[in-house]
Amino acid sequence: SPIENDNIQKIDAASFWYYPWGISGVHKGIDIFCKKGANVLAPISGNVIKKGYGSISGNYIYILGAKWRTYYFAHLDTILINSYQLIARGAIIGKAGNTGKALDKPTHLHYSIETIIPYPWHYKRNSNFGWEKMFYLNPIDYLNFNKQTNKINNSKELKGLFYI
Repeated sequence: SPIENDNIQKIDAASFWYYPWGISGVHKGIDIFCKKGANVLAPISGNVIKKGYGSISGNYIYILGAKWRTYYFAHLDTILINSYQLIARGAIIGKAGNTGKALDKPTHLHYSIETIIPYPWHYKRNSNFGWEKMFYLNPIDYLNFNKQTNKINNSKELKGLFYI
């Protein structure tokens, strides 16, 4: 998980591809509510391809990882890495916050996984923004997430793309 389990207050698992969602139309990730200043960890090893500030995202980071997937972290309080830096899985890349459009909302990390190579089986013909869904993966599918407890299981073994 990009947030250590002890710092997670709630994961909004139902927020992925939620419609309507402000200017962006749909919510292309999940929100992990946590303590302000909680460490944000790199869930994969990769290259920081972009970092910065946007009026909606606040402080954000993009990391390019394996399988041509980009990992996006938004609303950070602090960014602790540099652009083009190679990072290892588990490295602290920032601190959770509520910057950008999240300024008046509880502290959370917006977390998205995009793929540069489209997944046609994700296409939803009669869905809002259905063609765009080919380029987004639901982060919940890549966390060892327990919907009953709304927590990530404490098991050291990670699922899917985190176990590279």
